[in-house]
Amino acid sequence: MSDPFDTEIAIIGGGIHGAGIAQAAAAAGYRVSLFERDRWAAGTSQRSSKLIHGGLRYLETGQLPLVYHSLQERKFLLRNAPDLVKAVPFYIPVYRDSSRRPWRIFAGLSLYCLLSGGSKLGRFRRLSRRSWSDLPGLKTEGLQAVFQYWDGQTDDRLLTEAVVRTAQSLGAEPLSGWELVSAKRLDDGYQMELRNQAGEQRQARCRCLINAAGPWINDCAHRIEGAPQLGIDLVRGSHIVLAPKLSTGILYLESPLDQRPLFVMPWGEHSLVGTTEQLHTTSADQVSASDEEIAYLLQAVEHYFPNTETTLLDAWAGLRVLPKADGSANKRPRDTILLCDDDRDPNVIAVYGGKLTAYRHTAERCIQLASRKLGGREAIADTRKQPLSKA
Repeated sequence: MSDPFDTEIAIIGGGIHGAGIAQAAAAAGYRVSLFERDRWAAGTSQRSSKLIHGGLRYLETGQLPLVYHSLQERKFLLRNAPDLVKAVPFYIPVYRDSSRRPWRIFAGLSLYCLLSGGSKLGRFRRLSRRSWSDLPGLKTEGLQAVFQYWDGQTDDRLLTEAVVRTAQSLGAEPLSGWELVSAKRLDDGYQMELRNQAGEQRQARCRCLINAAGPWINDCAHRIEGAPQLGIDLVRGSHIVLAPKLSTGILYLESPLDQRPLFVMPWGEHSLVGTTEQLHTTSADQVSASDEEIAYLLQAVEHYFPNTETTLLDAWAGLRVLPKADGSANKRPRDTILLCDDDRDPNVIAVYGGKLTAYRHTAERCIQLASRKLGGREAIADTRKQPLSKA
């Protein structure tokens, strides 16, 4: 067993949130280590819908702070990561049998624009009938209106890797291939036992431990003495990849089966379609799109593109972490929950849930909590302005 080393902040989990927290901690001047048992973005952070967006549909459930902060983060990412995050046109077709009338879409987009600060990217329009031809193959029977607005798209895995690299450039120590075995409470922090894929072990000591293990968060919490836990549901979101490319923009549609929102997106030369929301009751290590979910997504494509022959190329799924509750997952709040063992002097912080777009804002909140224990440091960078690149 190798000699222990000391760090101020240790983070478990190398997805987008763990990477973002490592970046924020290093930028704030702390010594920080990031541990991931597999490779960066090996879990949900490479299986999202690839969107950098405010979350238009969350306006319906009154989650205005979430939408506002996400739109702010969208602005930062478009500026700081121009080769990773692109502004893309989104289209909302409204049909005779759509659950939302054109006036409601107009009102929602108006509020979305207002929350974005009235920026150019917040602008939207209602397409003329002549412009409907810009959406070739899309069903026009019963079509009453089409709205176009803007949001962002990214490669979630590449974005996560870029955040890890930036964190390292600011002084963070990222260590992939190391799994937390246990964390024993000390008078002023934790002593961790870690194991790599070859079975080798090492120790590490930290003053503040942050559990950002995503769908494995409660599995990880069981290994941390005194760690707080929240009852959660794991909700599976499945996607399919189809040939050909069905649209040059992103289509925001309703499932013909249950009116759930779905996206049909360009993805390279193909189309990415998602997502579903199914309760996942087996291990977080065993996640794949079910036959029923694939059929559900294919039926939506066949409904909206009745004259287009498609070929299924791939299917995959990721897991969302939502607070345990009754009722539809689609209606539950999507705010990130930060749980501490002691709000005034936190030794361990757990990150429940979270959105890809808002990872930096979540990271800032984590470091604000950690600073209650560790005190302030002289910042060396501002993550709101920190460039991110593919390499």
